[in-house]
Amino acid sequence: MQAVALVPDGPELRVIETERPSPDDGEALIRTLAVGIDGSDRRIVAGEIGGDVPAGADHLVLGHEAVGVVADANGTGLAEGEVVAPLVRRPVDAGSRFAENGELDVAPPGTFHECGITGAHGYMAEYFTANPEHLASVPDSRAEYGFFVEPASLLEKSLEQAFAARSAFAWRPERAFVLGNGNLGLLALARLATGDEFARTYCLGRRDRPDPTIDFIEAVGATYVDSRETPVADFADTHAPADYVFETTGYPKHAVDAVRALAPNGVATVQGIPEESDSFAVDCGAFHSELVVTNKALLGVVNSRRSHFEAAAEWLGDVPKSVLDDLVTGIYGLDEIEAAFANSPETLKSVVSFDL
Repeated sequence: MQAVALVPDGPELRVIETERPSPDDGEALIRTLAVGIDGSDRRIVAGEIGGDVPAGADHLVLGHEAVGVVADANGTGLAEGEVVAPLVRRPVDAGSRFAENGELDVAPPGTFHECGITGAHGYMAEYFTANPEHLASVPDSRAEYGFFVEPASLLEKSLEQAFAARSAFAWRPERAFVLGNGNLGLLALARLATGDEFARTYCLGRRDRPDPTIDFIEAVGATYVDSRETPVADFADTHAPADYVFETTGYPKHAVDAVRALAPNGVATVQGIPEESDSFAVDCGAFHSELVVTNKALLGVVNSRRSHFEAAAEWLGDVPKSVLDDLVTGIYGLDEIEAAFANSPETLKSVVSFDL
């Protein structure tokens, strides 16, 4: 079968021929339909993050945002033809409490591998195998969009964490603010704007009109916030304090300024990982006081578990296809892999299709 792999020497991106996997007992064989590409994938190819090959291998099969169909259920109880999205993390020790509880998303570094990122092969191949506990069902009607389940699950986890942090009282959030109009930011905005948790949504960017991301923001009923005109720290004064902030930029200052953007009792979650170290001045006393006096919370969120995948798949089944179509800027075959991994200001979600 064919697969898209990273060869560490270089590093070099290649389409390789490799043996089709055979499922072990308790595993199913999945035929891949499509795999999304995100910023992490491009950074792995550039040698900036991850890229560790599995033990005994000389390459890493890429891809962690996948959708496929069960080709061989192999006695697992899955239905052949069922559409599924695979989780990302696998335990180093299957007997660890995080693995046994299905909580690898909060496991400490060194206790897991991440498929297609570090230590375990990913899903950018014609077939892969997986245990049912590492798969989430996707509605048949959204099979062609199932690669959105993994990134959308991050928003579901963030929301769960935010509401859990405010579960001690009757929190009634009204305004959500997404930092970043890249592929994750716009997908998160689509979920928030079409959900029922918030009455108003906003999205931060730094682009001039005309621009397709601004068009998308306004098409889903949100307000575009140009960071060159309204920095995050000034958002509350210019618009209104946000009850919930979802950060995707990886810009370190946004993690601090998000607290300024929050209303009392508000929650900000940070998901972006900075590309490089950055230094800037912070009034630590004011920052500390604001968190305490106004009951604000700042949470780090990474990865997600099966329940978050399931929530994302449920949303995917309800959202209009036209919204998802607007987020896909390119679908590529294996003979176009360099173009698929290319990036530009116009690129939102690039997809490698195994069904062309």
